Amino acid sequence: MADMRREKKFRASSPLATFKRILSYLKGYKLQLAASVVCIIANVACNLGGTFMMSIIINNYILPLSKFDPVGYPLSKATLGALSGFEAFGAIMGIMAGIYVVGAGLHYVYNYLIVRITSKVLQTVRDEMFEQLQHLPIKYFDSHTHGDLMSLFTNDTDTLRELLSNGIPNLITNVLTIVGMFIMMLVLSPLLTLVSVVMLVIEIFIVKYIGGKSGKHFVNQQRKIGEINGYIEEHIDGLKVVKVFCHEDKEKEQFNAHNGELRYASRKAHTYANVLMPIMGNLSYFSYAATAILGTVMAISGFGGMNWGKLVSFMQFSRQFSNPIAQMAQQMNGILMALAGAERIFTMLDEKAETDDGYVTLVNAKEDENGKLVETEEYTGVWAWKHFHKADGTTTYVKWRGEVQFDDVTFGYEPEKTVLKHITMVAKPGQKIALVGSTGAGKTTITNLINRFYDITDGKIRYDNINITKIKKDDLRHSMAMVLQDTHLFTGTVADNIRFGKLDATDEEVESAAKLANADYFIRHLPAGYDTMISGDGENLSQGQRQLLAIARAAVANPPVLILDEATSSIDTRTEKLIEKGMDSLMQGRTVFVIAHRLSTVRNSDMILVLEHGEIIERGNHEELIEKRGRYYQLYTGAFELD
Repeated sequence: MADMRREKKFRASSPLATFKRILSYLKGYKLQLAASVVCIIANVACNLGGTFMMSIIINNYILPLSKFDPVGYPLSKATLGALSGFEAFGAIMGIMAGIYVVGAGLHYVYNYLIVRITSKVLQTVRDEMFEQLQHLPIKYFDSHTHGDLMSLFTNDTDTLRELLSNGIPNLITNVLTIVGMFIMMLVLSPLLTLVSVVMLVIEIFIVKYIGGKSGKHFVNQQRKIGEINGYIEEHIDGLKVVKVFCHEDKEKEQFNAHNGELRYASRKAHTYANVLMPIMGNLSYFSYAATAILGTVMAISGFGGMNWGKLVSFMQFSRQFSNPIAQMAQQMNGILMALAGAERIFTMLDEKAETDDGYVTLVNAKEDENGKLVETEEYTGVWAWKHFHKADGTTTYVKWRGEVQFDDVTFGYEPEKTVLKHITMVAKPGQKIALVGSTGAGKTTITNLINRFYDITDGKIRYDNINITKIKKDDLRHSMAMVLQDTHLFTGTVADNIRFGKLDATDEEVESAAKLANADYFIRHLPAGYDTMISGDGENLSQGQRQLLAIARAAVANPPVLILDEATSSIDTRTEKLIEKGMDSLMQGRTVFVIAHRLSTVRNSDMILVLEHGEIIERGNHEELIEKRGRYYQLYTGAFELD
């Protein structure tokens, strides 16, 4: 889907730029669009032609027939003329009916084509949106609520569908109808047309003024919908917490505040939009009455070649003339809403994607007969960094050892707020490094920097003495597996969720990983074992069981580096003891970073780093830190509590 990612030149808050970009998605459907436009033009011509024929029918058939005297029917010439008039009248009425039938058929055809085009365009837009989500940095998701993002895929794309399937086709139809009617009205009576044009100018000014007011509030309404969706999603996720702390009333107040802002924005937008129709309707009635009075006087006197047939046709056009204008005014509601929704979509699509300038890759390797590392397609359990040197075109392979080094690293999620300050540490190959400290000390931030979820502000991070900015992010992250405190499971079977760590894992590898994480026992007691369906992020499992599956997912990936962020926080002490042997086997020969509040889980670590306010204040193994009788000693003995 990378080919769908376009050169972005869009600028937010520009309705014209938004509309042009929407039209750019229609370039691949030129033939269908041309056929649709032809059908629209022909449909409008049929409708106008049918109305224009009324003047011919009235002048040439209705009025002469109204003077026919049935007395003397068998013999008189008047009778014979009237009889031929009846026959011609029937023929022309048949033609008129045929025109309207053809128009209805053309209407169906262009609607069918438009719906097909719209569905394909929306599929492309959603594909681009989902593709873009995969390339956005973690920072973007940290600064946008899930509900707001979901609103892009649902509410905003629905408004875009309405614009493409109804808004634009109706706009073309109405413009063509107005132009066609104007020409027909000029043919029938230039003087009466002038009266209609004066009213049209007034209506256009009103539409422009009220439409501009409405558009501003529709943009605000779309933004408020995203905000309230985000709040609802957050509230549902934390509903248990709300009930535990009896926070329902406060939540109602906050929701009412969000809902009130949405109501205000929606009321303003729809008030301006809905007032257009009554205003346009009243103006059309006034125009119709003025035209009828003047036209009647002209028909009676014969002024300007006016007759009753022309007057009837003109009055029909005059009555219909305001309809497309009123419809366009009413459609401004949907058009402005769609442009606001499309602007939000394009703003997300134009967000700067996560950059990756790395060129060093991680590959399977083996030693040849000379003991030299060579790349291989087969899994050997030996990993190497493949480094292509642009200067001389050579390629070298460095055996992966799992050494991670922080050299005077400083970082802040926001430029003005530093989270980590001058962090220096070395994780030797195969070592288990524990990070302990108070909440907000910077433990998780260190792991986020290792896998380059964020890039550091200052300093260097090296992986096997290679600056991680030179390593391709995919390969860097493939060399690691993370077990997070907040476990996320996907809709699918238990086996599918474990296999998420390695999509081509066999059933035997899945079961082996589950046994290693001590998850096999409870899985086999589920209704369908490994084929048990998981839904709702694993709501049918306990928190501990979900975390065991997350550990199994990391195990099946068999990564060179493990990051365990409170991986056993939701597992009871007995279960934790049972999986320690399996975890030790998994950690063997790998570099492991462990974040834990439960200090009993880090006693056997090779290195324990104690962080406070973004700085390392103590380092050493368990025995060394106990001997120092510093902060770790206070934490371990309970003299100081972790918050």
